[in-house]
Amino acid sequence: MSIDNTLVKAGIARVDSHQHFWQLSRGDYSWLTPELKILYQDFLPSQLAPELNNSNVKQTVLIQAAASEKETDFLLNLAEHTHYVAGVIGWIDMEDLLAVYQLEKLSKNQFFKGIRPMLQDIEDVNWILKDKFTPIFEFMAENQLTFDALIRDIHLSNIHILACRHPNLNIVIDHCAKPDLSKLPSDFWKNRIKNIAQCHNVFIKLSGLLTEAPVGKVKTEDVLPYFEFIMSNFGENRVMWGSDWPVVKLNGDYDIWVSLTKSLLSNYPFKIKRKVWAENAQNFYRLPRSLV
Repeated sequence: MSIDNTLVKAGIARVDSHQHFWQLSRGDYSWLTPELKILYQDFLPSQLAPELNNSNVKQTVLIQAAASEKETDFLLNLAEHTHYVAGVIGWIDMEDLLAVYQLEKLSKNQFFKGIRPMLQDIEDVNWILKDKFTPIFEFMAENQLTFDALIRDIHLSNIHILACRHPNLNIVIDHCAKPDLSKLPSDFWKNRIKNIAQCHNVFIKLSGLLTEAPVGKVKTEDVLPYFEFIMSNFGENRVMWGSDWPVVKLNGDYDIWVSLTKSLLSNYPFKIKRKVWAENAQNFYRLPRSLV
């Protein structure tokens, strides 16, 4: 069944471009502490499945949550045994002299789609521009592997430089670079988003915004200025939806974010809704086209 037929018959069949699994006993989640309360527990495929069913989500992209190559192996194993996981974004030690070899090995797995260094946690904002990483990015571009940018607005200028250096490397900005939703979009954020959007190899995720808003019920109008700005700059073909489950639980839940996104997209034609909900993620990550 084609994606068009699926969407018509079952409403909009969705692709979640950003979700996580973790198992605390693995011990490689340094950021996960008891203070995070609701997140300080295992989150595995059986827990996400009901959420996906309720929201007609047919595929997901599983994103790393630890700076560990062992976690990447763990996620790839989960993908092999979870029917809805269509791709995995892992982690490699980019400082390792064998980083390209590691990428080559991982790329033989059909679920491996790319990497995500945890740039928001690296003190040196210029770290990603090290010359020694050039062979890594060249290999990724040549092999259609993608780069997830876990960043804040202070990193946008350097990701812009990276995108210009490697125009064949597909990059996606996670969580809209984590703007502060307690206020209207800042000029600092807007200027850098506008600049980087001019690079046609850069995409952006409509994800993770509930956790950047003040604690409590987030309204459509709180997110709308950010959504309209990314849509006007990135256009209908380079914005993709993601849940950021289970992190979304810090200030909401899966169905709350789905409902809010429906409101954001309510005035857009079906063609554009289909792109944001599914097709753009499928194109970016080279996921199977059938949503059944």
